[in-house]
Amino acid sequence: MMMMDRPEEEGEHTQDSHTFSFASLSYGMKMCHVMEDVMCVDEQTVQRLTDGFMSHYLPELNASKQTLQELTQNQVILLDTLEQEVTKFRECNAMIDLNALFTEAKVYHSKLVNIRKEMIVLHDKTTRLKKRALKLQQHKQKEDLEREQQRERELEREKRLIAKPAKRTSDA
Repeated sequence: MMMMDRPEEEGEHTQDSHTFSFASLSYGMKMCHVMEDVMCVDEQTVQRLTDGFMSHYLPELNASKQTLQELTQNQVILLDTLEQEVTKFRECNAMIDLNALFTEAKVYHSKLVNIRKEMIVLHDKTTRLKKRALKLQQHKQKEDLEREQQRERELEREKRLIAKPAKRTSDA
């Protein structure tokens, strides 16, 4: 956009290659030139229009800004609350896992107690069996000894009972 050096007369238009200019307008405004569909207006008018625009939309924009800030704060609060709930759920899951571990530990503890009881019973049985085996061994040794002694007595008796040739005497 380019301002022309020479002021145009009212109502006169000129057409350059791509530039279309209207005559300056004076509707209670300062003289201004229009070029390429852009009007030049008085600074005071621009300020008044800007002030009017701002006074019309600024309260709504400020209210929207306040609402957005409140929404953002609420979102932050919601995110914090959500994070706390997620943490609670994680802790709950950890507690469930911990409870499962304790239950499993109780099961294994009872299995260990049962194994220990079985080992005590087996130890008692083996001790009794060893005592019985020792008694049986001692009894067998005693019987073997008695048999041996009986045989020796029988052999001695047989020796005594065997006829001995008589000694010759010189009588005959």
